[in-house]
Amino acid sequence: MITMSELDFWLDLAGFPRYFEVMMGNFIDALKSSFPAGFFTQDEAELKTYGRDWTKVHEPKPSMVCFPTSTDEVSTLLKLCTEYNVAVVPSGGRTGLAAGAVAANGELVLSLDKMRAIGEVDTLANTVWCQAGAVTEAIHEHCKSAGLTWPIDFASKGSSQVGGNIATNAGGVKVIRYGLTRNWVLGLTVVLMNGEVLRLNGSLEKNNTGVDLRQLFIGTEGILGVITEAILKLSPLPRECDVFLFALKDLSTVFSLFKEVRKSGLTVNAFECLSHDCLGLVLHHRNLASPFSDRHEQYVLLEVERPESADAKEKLEAWLSELFAGELVQDAVLAQSPKEAQNLWAMREGISESLSNTGLLHKHDISLPIHRLQEFIENWSADIASNYPGLKPYVFGHIGDGNLHINLMKPDAMEVAEFRKLCAKADENMFAWIQKFEGSVSAEHGIGLLKKHLLKYTRSETEIALMRQMKQVFDPKGLLNPGKVL
Repeated sequence: MITMSELDFWLDLAGFPRYFEVMMGNFIDALKSSFPAGFFTQDEAELKTYGRDWTKVHEPKPSMVCFPTSTDEVSTLLKLCTEYNVAVVPSGGRTGLAAGAVAANGELVLSLDKMRAIGEVDTLANTVWCQAGAVTEAIHEHCKSAGLTWPIDFASKGSSQVGGNIATNAGGVKVIRYGLTRNWVLGLTVVLMNGEVLRLNGSLEKNNTGVDLRQLFIGTEGILGVITEAILKLSPLPRECDVFLFALKDLSTVFSLFKEVRKSGLTVNAFECLSHDCLGLVLHHRNLASPFSDRHEQYVLLEVERPESADAKEKLEAWLSELFAGELVQDAVLAQSPKEAQNLWAMREGISESLSNTGLLHKHDISLPIHRLQEFIENWSADIASNYPGLKPYVFGHIGDGNLHINLMKPDAMEVAEFRKLCAKADENMFAWIQKFEGSVSAEHGIGLLKKHLLKYTRSETEIALMRQMKQVFDPKGLLNPGKVL
């Protein structure tokens, strides 16, 4: 550790660059003496890979990437980083869309890639222990043989990691049935920036002993501590499911159908909405044929758990007949096999990928009270059509939990700067409506770097001030995921 007299000497003699070089040299020496060979890398390709997430907005510029294998190693690493004033960005599967895992200013990336252990499923308590680097889909596969699942599910499950899911309180396509990630976490192990290890709640279902610190770390995007282990709650695997794709004439019938679904008594796993334009992009990008012979303005993907009663099939058919008789639905497809169900889901889950591969996007992930969704979409769509006719809107989302994905695509002939300017102008009305309707500027992707300036539309000044105070308590030097959220 450099002394204050040495610090003054280097600042006077060579300025801050030289001081920084010496400090980093000492820090690297400390890493080499504390960890085995291969613990960290400064390879340029690795720095680029681990320094970014799916946003790809900021140029990754980390100083190094470290690969701890245990909570103890994370603790030792963070102690050293605190001692040498090295900023740290926790990194999981890097599937985030808010630049929450981006290292753009010389930070050290703490990768959890080598912390993927999963324990034996506890079929008495319906829980499983895992390290934070365990991949979401691996958890699903691991628990399947016990007839259980961790019911957190989304398109990126094959690469997202449990720690990142917890740190961002991930949502996904089945929130309507199971809720958010925080509902399925019993215990957490968290390492603070000073190296202290917190083991929170363990396997307890009930623990009414004051502030639940476990929940404090869920959804705070790694700015208060690094999640290294978790005890996950599990749910029985759903029974066989029926997957429908309904074709509807307009937006209002989407919400009318949702009301009918709510009244039906069916166990709903997902209720997803997509426009004709969204479906068309997926079909083109993936070279798929439309399941319908005619064009329809809106589509709804509905997944329900098949009832066990003997007359379940007859009741479902009667319900569908009523939908058609009332002209609520124009057409429908029911998957006849798991493969067909997978193909129908691909038409919903492939939208983001298809949009990104088609052109330059301006996108938002927002949520509103469900009863205000239709009013919001109609206001926003009318505003874009009237005042920004060159911008192509694409709207899809999880209608069942109030989450919309709003996208505007740049016309080929429009300059990027002009596109950005128009989108920023269009956003003014959108955020005013979100604030008026008491919605959120980020439903499931978090705040990260990209949405800090929007936090005021969702959180009050008092709330933001309290968040800053919490950050100061847990990370007084501001070294952990600096610049994110706040």
